[in-house]
Amino acid sequence: MAEGGSAGGSERTTQRTGADIIWEVLGHEGVEVIFGYPGGAIMPAYDAMLKYPIRHVLVRHEQGAAHMADGYARASGRVGVAMATSGPGATNLVTGIATAMLDSIPIVCITGQVSSKVIGSDAFQETDITGVTLPITKHNYLVTRVEDIAPTLREAFYVARSGRPGPVLVDITKDAQQASIDFVRDERPVRLPGYRPEHRAKPDELKRAADMIDHAERPILFCGHGIIAAEAGELFHHFVEKTGIPVASTLLGLGGFPASHPLSLGMMGMHGEAWVNKAIQESDLIVALGMRFDDRVTGTLATYATRAKKIHCELDPAEINKNVHVDVPLIGDVADTLRALLPAVAKGDRSSWLKRIHELKGDSAVLDIQTLPHNGRLFAAHVMHDLWRITEGKALVVTDVGQHQMWEAQYYKHDFPRKLITSGGLGTMGFALPAAIGAKFACPQEEVWVIVGDGGFQMTAAELSTCAQEGLKIHVAVINNGYLGMVRQWQQFFYGGRYSATPMRSPDFVKLADAHGLLGLRVTERAQIPEAVAAARASDAAAVIDFRVEQEDSVYPMVPNGADLNDMIRRPSPIVETAEDD
Repeated sequence: MAEGGSAGGSERTTQRTGADIIWEVLGHEGVEVIFGYPGGAIMPAYDAMLKYPIRHVLVRHEQGAAHMADGYARASGRVGVAMATSGPGATNLVTGIATAMLDSIPIVCITGQVSSKVIGSDAFQETDITGVTLPITKHNYLVTRVEDIAPTLREAFYVARSGRPGPVLVDITKDAQQASIDFVRDERPVRLPGYRPEHRAKPDELKRAADMIDHAERPILFCGHGIIAAEAGELFHHFVEKTGIPVASTLLGLGGFPASHPLSLGMMGMHGEAWVNKAIQESDLIVALGMRFDDRVTGTLATYATRAKKIHCELDPAEINKNVHVDVPLIGDVADTLRALLPAVAKGDRSSWLKRIHELKGDSAVLDIQTLPHNGRLFAAHVMHDLWRITEGKALVVTDVGQHQMWEAQYYKHDFPRKLITSGGLGTMGFALPAAIGAKFACPQEEVWVIVGDGGFQMTAAELSTCAQEGLKIHVAVINNGYLGMVRQWQQFFYGGRYSATPMRSPDFVKLADAHGLLGLRVTERAQIPEAVAAARASDAAAVIDFRVEQEDSVYPMVPNGADLNDMIRRPSPIVETAEDD
């Protein structure tokens, strides 16, 4: 709906309350759904909402609203929107805002604020939410005048989606929502003095990069989240096939390049493939595209890929040389950079390098849990592999954070972009279920699977009620090992096996699903997986499957914190003997 138009008419100038203007602008920005929870300071906006066609999803906790907006944005590429009241409503958004900030996700959070006349008086439910969120937003605003609502919201959407995307918060006082003005739609493009979100790589740097790529004997391409955010997958695919360079992916980059492609090596880093990390350490050139050299990727910096020259393609200039010194920076949109590089590089033959990488795989296949006989036991990796096989790798998968997140990344092979949604930088437990709800609203035709641990699931399990109320069909796979699994793994490896505060008692997840009017199932053996998945897919409602997996299994390989990238803890071979003896 255009700014300035009435809910049912087409006039360009008319009296509007600030609350009306919020919905007018949201409609003009193309918003179709928002996720929120009403309260006193945002009540005028909720009252005005009844006149507008935008769908509102009532969450059970404001953290869920922020994660839903985040999941919507990741699945669709559009800006997600969350709404909450002042005080605790606004502060409950904080974890979701920080999650979006660390992963560069465009969301706009609109919060109500106490009347401008009582700001600073510690009024009921008053919190300085712009002060609270200053470090975890791309930008934020406090709006105290009705005439500032429309331009501020338009700016907020522009800032959220432009350049390196990120979350923006707009805090609007209650009296600004209640006041009225003659509202005229502003059609002019948003321009912010001093804000330069767009960059292009310099011609001389592009030439140097092309020369380095042509002459490299052991190069590796890094596929980061920027490939997906820039919709650059097809360009990247052409670039890979022309240069013949193998591809390693970050966690958030999975799906940016097809996992089934012969040049796809898999995930790098702390829980990446062992041979990938070894290949990185032996490489003579790294071309990093749309990633930020996170510590989970590099291991200790002093010994990271010391033989390799480095080219860094990145939109945000602040990321260049922040963690890893690079030889050639290519500052600009990844798609634009690839478009310029593609005709400049020569067709390459890296067969000898690929042969060496194949040799580096060594005994990895022997230590792969997929090769272990299960003998009636249920391993989480088997659940992931079987879900991948049954869904043919086409499901939209949303994971929480922990061991199951890494097993999913290792054993569910992603060939398509925006089909894996997960919290990377912040590592937010409780993210998956609400983010999946947002993703389902963005892509209603997709088959959505939620992969959660028994710990993180309980943090936001109340959003099952949102699923029930909205009639959403999503499938929740609870990887239930009775522990806070990743913390337990660290305690096993580095704290002498002292399991402090990690054993966890959980409710009966089957009964919990039933209490919400949803389908609940339990799986204790691998042979039961196909039947349970089929039942979930056949159900008209959301389904929860309680997978009772091995309790003390660990994610392998693992680069210990502060260790060299190729100094990995590998799956111990005695487990093979134990499995065979059972």
